[in-house]
Amino acid sequence: MSALGRVVRSGVARRRVQTLVIGLAVMMAVTASVLGGSLLVASDAPFDKAFVRQHGSHLTAQFEADKATSAQLSASADAPGVDAASGPYPTTTINPQVNGMSVAPLSVVGRAKPGGDVDRISLTEGRWVEGPGEIVLSADSGLLARMGLELQFSDLPGSPTLKVVGMARTVSRTADAWVEPSQIAALTPAGATGGYQMLYRFTKADTAAQIDKGRAAVTAAAPAGSMAGSQSWLALKKVSARDTSLFVPFLVAFGVLGLVMSVLIVGNVVAGTVGTGLRRIGVLKAIGFTPAQVVRAYVGQALLPAAIGTAVGVVIGNLLAVPVLSETADAYGTTGLTVEPWVDIAVVAGALGVVAVAACLSAWRAGRLRTVDALAVGRTPTPGRGRRAAHLAARLPLPRPVSLGLARPFARPARAASMIAAVLFGATAVTFATGLASSLSEVVTARDHNAADVTIGVVGPQAGPGGPPGGSTATPDAAAVDSAIEAQPGTAKHYGSATTQATVSGVTGYTNVVAFDGDASWGGYTMVSGHWMKKAGEAVVPTPFMTATDTEVGDTVTLNAHGKSVTVKIVGEVLDTRNGGMQVYTDAATLKNVEPGLQATSQYIAVKSGTSMSSYVSGLNDKLQPLGVSSTSAKNESESDTVVILNSLTAILTLMLVAVAGLGVLNGVVLDTHERIRDLGIHKALGMTPRQTISLVVTSVVMAGLIGGALGVPLGMALHGAVMPAMGRSAGLNLPDSVIAIYHAPELVLLGLGGLLIAVLGSLMPAGWAARTRTATALRAE
Repeated sequence: MSALGRVVRSGVARRRVQTLVIGLAVMMAVTASVLGGSLLVASDAPFDKAFVRQHGSHLTAQFEADKATSAQLSASADAPGVDAASGPYPTTTINPQVNGMSVAPLSVVGRAKPGGDVDRISLTEGRWVEGPGEIVLSADSGLLARMGLELQFSDLPGSPTLKVVGMARTVSRTADAWVEPSQIAALTPAGATGGYQMLYRFTKADTAAQIDKGRAAVTAAAPAGSMAGSQSWLALKKVSARDTSLFVPFLVAFGVLGLVMSVLIVGNVVAGTVGTGLRRIGVLKAIGFTPAQVVRAYVGQALLPAAIGTAVGVVIGNLLAVPVLSETADAYGTTGLTVEPWVDIAVVAGALGVVAVAACLSAWRAGRLRTVDALAVGRTPTPGRGRRAAHLAARLPLPRPVSLGLARPFARPARAASMIAAVLFGATAVTFATGLASSLSEVVTARDHNAADVTIGVVGPQAGPGGPPGGSTATPDAAAVDSAIEAQPGTAKHYGSATTQATVSGVTGYTNVVAFDGDASWGGYTMVSGHWMKKAGEAVVPTPFMTATDTEVGDTVTLNAHGKSVTVKIVGEVLDTRNGGMQVYTDAATLKNVEPGLQATSQYIAVKSGTSMSSYVSGLNDKLQPLGVSSTSAKNESESDTVVILNSLTAILTLMLVAVAGLGVLNGVVLDTHERIRDLGIHKALGMTPRQTISLVVTSVVMAGLIGGALGVPLGMALHGAVMPAMGRSAGLNLPDSVIAIYHAPELVLLGLGGLLIAVLGSLMPAGWAARTRTATALRAE
């Protein structure tokens, strides 16, 4: 082994703690970078990538079976501009029951295999159908199903059942479920003709005009009037882009925070390690090492543990990325998200590059010192530095070990500043994460509208104010239900709601209109601007509706239903994400002339203070039972994949950043303890106990913890104040102050003390080492 190799090996062996710190710091930085980088890459047009990977359908067309034959539709694949086509696949709409209860209708396609030239379906669980009696459900169908679940069809001849054998996802959203083609006939109601589905890919399909041209060519090639409807991939892409953009500000914030922090900590660790080796550098130069050889030796000592930490970090980062990317794919509505190889390569090169540059700069500066100066600087601390602080601390009415620890940062201000920076970034991450979680909780609360104590006719987390979607629950007599509520002792106030559909000028398709019978201003609806409706003819709407109709508070819109129309004035903007934010809330009296038979299907009740909830519900149900409905005090708890993923990512990335911050403090305390080992020996010789030694070391980081925490909290608040509105805008939402201004004084104090906690935890290991060091060993140490 060469002399240079022996120096590298001995240096790594001598400084085991610092070697471990370098390895751990690099490992954490690499792990966070792999995870963050993979998520950023996944957020870059995931729909487009999945669409290409699955050969998605540019145009999904539905044809009526009584107006076109299978052969005629197959011939449409030769229409001008069609690059590839799949189908025709027989289709129908089913109305299944689960355990005797009806669920929302499902569009079903008969498909023998998941592959093909267009729309290659990805199985996420189970297998594909192999014969009659089996069904594969789409993960986007909205039906919360499990493998082996049986769907009943009591309204069809023979009451057939289908067993769920697989879950799948298609980026083109071509169906809610798939069965064997031969099964479609048994699932089609008597008298119905069913239909066919054709999937097309065009040579040019980047714009709406190109899609329209392709649709026209396909329509001309098929029998006249046979196309019942179609769906463009551009509409799906628009929805996916809105969901994807929600993650970008969040990931950029954490990514930049993690990158800056990782570079800072790793750089400081390496630079500090080299800085404490000045005397050894002087010895190397005295025995003939050139400045270049000194640099190579110390770069090697830094790169060896860094390489090990990088290798471990890449493995951990990839392992953590697997479940996270799986959840991210669910949120994006895509499949097949994996860690790109170039992300691993870039992270490895970046991490080792940072270590090499930090070691080169520090070692080169030290290597250029004269041999005598290096020996002197490496052995003798700068005289006078921190002496005044030590005198002032000695006058404080504190135990001597504590006063010594408080004065220590002033002897090494640069090192103290690096520890403050480490704690600052850790406190920033914790503050930002806490605020993000609280804001997301406020958004979910605003979505659930859980202000009512008791509800009637609200079924499950998917049910909106109008009741269960697609259910078969009969509408009770609204007047009788009102009378029962009013007669029940303990009722404070209540209101009813009903949902209908209407068209809005300038908006394609139908829009849900929720009509309230009574004052619903207390029902948990969070206002962004304006005010709640006060009379007939007024309405409040979510931000996406205002964006789609190019309106604002004070404007009017016209609702069309049943051949009649009514104009409403928008008096408020409400935070609501249901149905993509495309809803209108108004008073029931507003729709009196448009839909006179509309009556409340759900009731929301507030009970008087001091009323027993169980007794109230029991008594009310006795009155409601003859009407065929029941009440419940259970709250609506919606589940959002987006919120779950964001909270999971926040927890993972925050823990990593806090760990890196703690390693930064650990490194600084290790370096400081090694430098002060003779002083510690003297203190021990004079009677300092192990407990007092721990107090001295831990106290030396208290100031860094307090200052870092005090600076990190406002920085985290500022980051939250910038990122949260950006996330809202990305999702097409304006967020009210109740979602943004979520920090409170007691919470801020605790978050500030979190910086102190990070610093103390980072110092415990070297404090224990210092306490266990024997007095004679410390006095002999150089």
